[in-house]
Amino acid sequence: MNPQDVTTFILAGGKGERLHPLTKDRAKPAVPFGGIYRIIDFPLSNAINSGLRKIYIFTQYKSLSLQRHIREGWNIFSRELGEFIDMVPAQKRIGEDWYQGTADSVMQNMNILEEERPKHILILSGDQVYKMDYKRMIQQHIENKADLTISVFEVPRQDAHRFGVLSVKDEKVVEFREKPSEPTADPKNPDVCLISMGIYIFNLDILIKRTIEDAKRTDSSHDFGKDIIPSMIGKENIYAFRFIDENKKDTKYWKDIGTIDAYWESNMDLVNLDPLLNLYDRTWPIRTFQEQYPPAKTVFSGEERKASVTDSMLSGGCIISGGKVTHSVLSSNVRANSFCEITDSILFDNVNVGRYSRLHKVIIDKNVQVPQGTEVGYNPEADRKKFHVSPNGIVVIPKNYKW
Repeated sequence: MNPQDVTTFILAGGKGERLHPLTKDRAKPAVPFGGIYRIIDFPLSNAINSGLRKIYIFTQYKSLSLQRHIREGWNIFSRELGEFIDMVPAQKRIGEDWYQGTADSVMQNMNILEEERPKHILILSGDQVYKMDYKRMIQQHIENKADLTISVFEVPRQDAHRFGVLSVKDEKVVEFREKPSEPTADPKNPDVCLISMGIYIFNLDILIKRTIEDAKRTDSSHDFGKDIIPSMIGKENIYAFRFIDENKKDTKYWKDIGTIDAYWESNMDLVNLDPLLNLYDRTWPIRTFQEQYPPAKTVFSGEERKASVTDSMLSGGCIISGGKVTHSVLSSNVRANSFCEITDSILFDNVNVGRYSRLHKVIIDKNVQVPQGTEVGYNPEADRKKFHVSPNGIVVIPKNYKW
């Protein structure tokens, strides 16, 4: 595989409505994750670690914070060497509509393909958390002489109806159905189904041909999973690539962070005793941008004002000043004051938790001052009157909230 033959498209233009209010002021790929990261850092890091150096990020909604993050943290390539990460906003190049679907976002940027003419195009979602070496998938695509290769993930059969489900024969895709009521089981294991991860490798001519054909259809939603891939079954060589986790664990980790509950669960995965997603693996680093903060520290004086941190992640600038933090993720410059309790929670940058406050299963966005003695996460009815509460009871306090 020659990395110069591959151009990467990261689709980062979705509204992320189900992640509201975290997406009230930012695109979903720009949502903070794991204390110091943004969600988009994961597909970007995977691409860099896989040796891919030609990357376009397609943006659309509320992209300012995403653009800042990429400019400040990912300005690492030399254009003179043919390496780049380019932000491509929706431009209405071929009509008066914004992006109508994943395939339409590629169609509206067809000029990139026509000018560069790469052999292969790797298409990624900007809002998934996982670790993957795309070289393996690209190599299999080339060896199979495939027109399209789809990365697939095994999920329990009862959960597969939420995804695009594939049927395969000798790893060749023979059927693709989007969110079927009766998903087809994997022939290798009747208890699981193979679902599309939204990660595709197309040959150039096939991608151009199929997106142009789809653009002419008035009955299409212009989406890869709903329209283009089903129309290709039986006509082109389509193969499945079974996801290989770079954590090298028996349990493979991949999360499509589409809801508040999925977002909370993914963060909580990081602070478990044996996390399925290992952020401390130096052989597969996850890059990001961080402001300059001093190291996190704990402060206490005497037994009554004792700081306590258990099964948690603390980012730079955090001060645990006599507070108690348990099974939580704290972003940069968070302060937990005396006698407060924070459990199973996610706190974004610049959150200050007042004395004697209690937080349980709470997500607090940036720049929030929690008043002394406040309790959130213990009274669902009271919480719903002020905040968004997810189906599983996760309370979300929006950015810059004032009590």
